Amino acid sequence: MLAAVLYGQENLRLESVPDPVPGAGEVVIQVAAATTCGTDLKVWRRGGHAKMLRPPTLFGHEASGRIVAVGENVLHWQVGDRVVANNSAPCMNCFFCQRQEYSLCPNLTWNNGTFAEYLKIPAPIVQHNLLPIPDDLPHALASMTEPLACVLHGVARSNVKAGDRVVVLGDGAIGLMFVAALGRWGRGAEEIQNSKLSESPIQNPVEVFLFGGNDQRLEIGKKLGASETFNYHQFSDIPAEVKKVTEGWGADVVIEATGVPAVWESAIASARPGATINLFGGCPRDTTITVNTEQLHYSELTLKGVFHNTPTYVREALSLLASRVIPFELLISEYRPLQDLEQVFRDMRDRKVIKVAIEPQKG
Repeated sequence: MLAAVLYGQENLRLESVPDPVPGAGEVVIQVAAATTCGTDLKVWRRGGHAKMLRPPTLFGHEASGRIVAVGENVLHWQVGDRVVANNSAPCMNCFFCQRQEYSLCPNLTWNNGTFAEYLKIPAPIVQHNLLPIPDDLPHALASMTEPLACVLHGVARSNVKAGDRVVVLGDGAIGLMFVAALGRWGRGAEEIQNSKLSESPIQNPVEVFLFGGNDQRLEIGKKLGASETFNYHQFSDIPAEVKKVTEGWGADVVIEATGVPAVWESAIASARPGATINLFGGCPRDTTITVNTEQLHYSELTLKGVFHNTPTYVREALSLLASRVIPFELLISEYRPLQDLEQVFRDMRDRKVIKVAIEPQKG
């Protein structure tokens, strides 16, 4: 089969590799759509990832398709089923899993290789994070289950309350998904976690202020529910701009979605006393930030690093995508064959596209 293999920093090659064969408990899917992600872009630019992969390796982690082969002892799945698989599964046995802190599991089973004609799904993912796709949900939208699950996990950990003013820093796909998740319902962690996804918005919803550097993306942010958008190229001080629209206090909740250390510091500076700052964007390994200890202590700030997702939010994300109440298709800039993948990453680097749906079977 044809597959993308990452060898290092901006060194991605399409190669012919053996077709995957399922072992016990595993399945193989024919990839119908594999969506690109900001994490993929960072990994491509940096040449690796602290947890998910080390080159040389098959590449990509968001995909959906149809099962074409099943291994021994696979129950409840058969050839022809339309499915989406999360890119990981927790072990369910460790210290953290016993406390239902699944994203902290040190034994997470990772799976990469979605930018390929076929993808093997490891047994733990088949058991815990392989889901059927509703008949009327397009493959490209189903492929966005994993990043949306991460976002719903992030929302749930952000202490959002009705009436809050939330600042989202970053207009990439993740930042825009945060806007959609917050802007549509304006509900906090408890409601998101309890799956009240199909109800009407509650009264006194949150106000979402989106900061980014691309006017077209900011317009999409408005369509997804942002109350106001701000192009940071038009001013030099993000925290000062936040205080202008919050009567001088700062935001109730700040969500950082860029993975840039300087923006982490801006996120903290944009918060009001008593606020929660969700440092969601993963920075390069071994980077550090400076925190004003006086502000942290006397303003009683809550700083949170939030990582990845859990099986609960994987299911929540697919349910939300299937409901079609949010036009997540706005995030898919293009549909391209696998042969265009290298150019797609250049376009992502140059901010010409948000997400691209790679369709390996149409090359």
